[in-house]
Amino acid sequence: MNWFLRGIQAGIRTEDYPASGTDAPLGATPGLPVTTALSNSRDAAELGGRCPTEAIAADGEIALVNRDRCVHCMRCAAGGGKTKMEWRSDFDWAHGATEGEAIEQLSAIFGRSLHVRIVDAGDCGACLNEIAHLNDPLYNAHRLGFFVTPTPRHADVLIVTGPVTRQMKAALQTAYEAMPDPKRVIAAGVCAVNGGIFGPSLMCGGGALDAVPVDVVVPGCPPPPLAILHALLVVCGRKPPARNQAISRGGAS
Repeated sequence: MNWFLRGIQAGIRTEDYPASGTDAPLGATPGLPVTTALSNSRDAAELGGRCPTEAIAADGEIALVNRDRCVHCMRCAAGGGKTKMEWRSDFDWAHGATEGEAIEQLSAIFGRSLHVRIVDAGDCGACLNEIAHLNDPLYNAHRLGFFVTPTPRHADVLIVTGPVTRQMKAALQTAYEAMPDPKRVIAAGVCAVNGGIFGPSLMCGGGALDAVPVDVVVPGCPPPPLAILHALLVVCGRKPPARNQAISRGGAS
């Protein structure tokens, strides 16, 4: 009982999200860079050269961000050089797999109870570790009606992690086909979204979209638990998907 008593004494409570909007405990999100207008095109190009995943591209004096490729290395915000990207610290990152396309919601059918099947399609362990925290007392996904199921035959939502290795592609497709209709798929983490730093390559594909239909994607490497919760809330219509951020007029230290 010592662990239980220590928890009581620590005073840790369940996170209020989504009722609290953007409130979150310290360290709940690594953040993402924001498309930033700089003073000249040279600085924008220099920022793009720092990014190891080509998530930043220069368009004249503007450093554009592809949030679905960002791995939070923070080279653009804390790396060498005086020019820095603006950095956002929210966690509502999930959006439709096709930008601008409406997401067909499950809420009208299932209300507030969804069963989730998680498939590791070559994950390094980081995304799975964040997903495991969803059942912790702090995030407590059960209070929102999300329950993990060990079988796809009972699942309404499939969460895919990893770049989908060649050996896992058929298994992922089998799991998807075993799910009853209606069903939805969430690609969690940049590897599942587009292959990340691993794919496409000889041994893995370019993410879950290469294997199964994907409805919602949540970027991050790994995405924090609150970002994954946002994806689940988006897929059942209880939160709006993320939108592109306005251009920040900053960038110089």
